[in-house]
Amino acid sequence: MELRHLVYFVTVAEERHFGRAAQRLQMTQPPLSQQIRQLEEELGVTLLLRSARRVELTPAGEVFLTEARKALEQVERAEDAAKRAGRGELGRLRVGFVGSATYDVLPAVLREFRAQRPGVDVVLQELSTPQQEEALLAGGIDVGFVRPPLTSGQLEVAVVHTSPCVIAMPARHPLAAADGLTLTDLAGVPFVMLARTTWAGLYDTVLGLCRANGFSPRIQQEAREFQTVIGLVAGGLGVAVVPASARNLHSRDVVYKEIPGMPTAEMGVAWRKGDVSPVLTSFLAVARSVPTGMAAELDAGDGGTAAKVTGSAARESRG
Repeated sequence: MELRHLVYFVTVAEERHFGRAAQRLQMTQPPLSQQIRQLEEELGVTLLLRSARRVELTPAGEVFLTEARKALEQVERAEDAAKRAGRGELGRLRVGFVGSATYDVLPAVLREFRAQRPGVDVVLQELSTPQQEEALLAGGIDVGFVRPPLTSGQLEVAVVHTSPCVIAMPARHPLAAADGLTLTDLAGVPFVMLARTTWAGLYDTVLGLCRANGFSPRIQQEAREFQTVIGLVAGGLGVAVVPASARNLHSRDVVYKEIPGMPTAEMGVAWRKGDVSPVLTSFLAVARSVPTGMAAELDAGDGGTAAKVTGSAARESRG
C-alpha cells in the first residue's frame, strides 16, 4: 500500500463518484478505478459499492476512511514538522552558560529566542568556561556563553557583549569614599581573586595590570564563583576586579569603584566548527543581535552609564 492509494480512496469516498474524484485528482477515471481495486485486493475487503450513479462505502470502507484520514493528517503533520525543523523552528538546543551571563546577556537572549522559536526545547546547564569547552568538544552541549579566549581550535567564538570591569571594595574600607582612585592605590591591599580555573583571561589580565603598575597583588583568597568573591569582599577580606554586571549582586557591604585602566570583560558564544544546525544558526543570530540593543537601551535609561548592566538571574557563579 502506498500513500497515493490513501489519497485516491479518501477522495473517492468524499466525492462518492469516480468521475468527480478523478477530476479533483487531475487524472482520468480508469486509472483511478484500477488503483482502488488494487487497494481492495491488497486489503482483501471491499471498500466501495459501485453503481452507475453513485459510490457507497461498505462498513469496512467507513472504518478505513476514518483511519486513512488520520494517516494522511499525520503525514501532513510530519511534513510540516520537517519543514519547521529545517527552518530551525523545532528541535532541542543544549545551552551552557557561565553564571555571570545571567546578569546581562542570557536573560535577554533566551527571552527573544523563545519568542521567535517557541517550538525549540532549550536545555540550560551552568558550567565554567573550561567545562563548557570540554562539553562542546564531547557533544554534551550545542552552544555556550563563555568568557573568551578558548584554547581549542575546533570551536568558534563570537563576542556578543562587552562591559567594563570595576573594583569591588568593602563599604568600610578606608578607600571606599575616596575619589580619583588608581590601580596603584591598591598596592598592598589584599585581593580576592576569581580562580584562574574559572576564568583564566581575567585572572591573568589582573595580574598583568598590577605588575604594569609596579606591584604584584597580594592575593588573600581565591574563589571559584563570583557570588563567593563578592561575599568575601563584603566580609572585608579584600578588593576584587569584577565585571560591572556584578553590581547586580546587591550588597550593602560592598561598593563598586570605577578606576582608569580596568580591563573589559567579554562575553562570547561558542559552538563547534562546522555545526550548521538550523536551530543553532537561529540561536546564534539572536545572541549576536540582542545584547547590542539591550546595552543601547540601558545606556539611554541610565544616562550613558555603560557599567550598569541588568539581568534576571538570582545567582552568579563560575565566571
